[in-house]
Amino acid sequence: MPAVLITNKAAQHMAQNDLSDLLEEAGKMFEQEKNLIELRSGQAIFVGDTHGDLAATKRIIERYPLSENKIVFLGDYVDRGPSSMENLNILLQLKLRHPRNLFLLMGNHEGYKAIEFHPADFWDSLQGELRHRYATVLAKLPLVASAPNGILALHGALPDVEKLEDINSIEFGSSAWQQITWGDWQQREGRYLGDDAFTARPQFGQDWFEHIMGKLNKKVLIRSHQPDALEAMYGRRCLTIFTSSAYRSFVRKRSVAIADLNNRIETVDDLVIESI
Repeated sequence: MPAVLITNKAAQHMAQNDLSDLLEEAGKMFEQEKNLIELRSGQAIFVGDTHGDLAATKRIIERYPLSENKIVFLGDYVDRGPSSMENLNILLQLKLRHPRNLFLLMGNHEGYKAIEFHPADFWDSLQGELRHRYATVLAKLPLVASAPNGILALHGALPDVEKLEDINSIEFGSSAWQQITWGDWQQREGRYLGDDAFTARPQFGQDWFEHIMGKLNKKVLIRSHQPDALEAMYGRRCLTIFTSSAYRSFVRKRSVAIADLNNRIETVDDLVIESI
């Protein structure tokens, strides 16, 4: 791994050996993590999609130092924005430096090894072997973060599991994986509402939310993925945040959610939502 933190355009022009070392070490790191990340105490910052918005990522790291906070990124680090490779490489480096305070969950844009999608400008910009290496590393990312104070965090929607520990058995590319990484929520009654005719994303309603959250004994879900979703749904227990400038027509502010893990969280109102 390079000794100096990569910044700005330097991240896109790493020496081949440095990039190879970064991907190898990051892959080993993610292999040590389970699908389910357990957050125990302290202050946690939850970050929505960044989509190549390097300025947003740098602002978060500067405002909420990793020496004092746990930061949970909810996926989608690449595509759409202008600085996908730089954004991703910096996050991988920071993960290696702060393995117990920085957590990178998997979004659908990290699942290129399982499902090809568009737009995928980051993936399309890579040559075959490099694309394979990035896809292999990102396929090892964890899926869900949980805290004992009632918080559950992931990219999209809730999987069909009986208990939290079952999340560790979810296989990459499976239907449960697709629910987590691709699933949307709608402000409607019902459980599974079918796949969206335009995006093919699985759609879920309030009954599914209450069913799974009840099984898992959780109060508030923090997620991203869906820029056109209401910020708070289902009795203000489902929060959607977005931290990228990639969807200006839907999202007028880049925001994060802050939680004191030592305090019980019952609704979104027990969190602090900050614009960055």
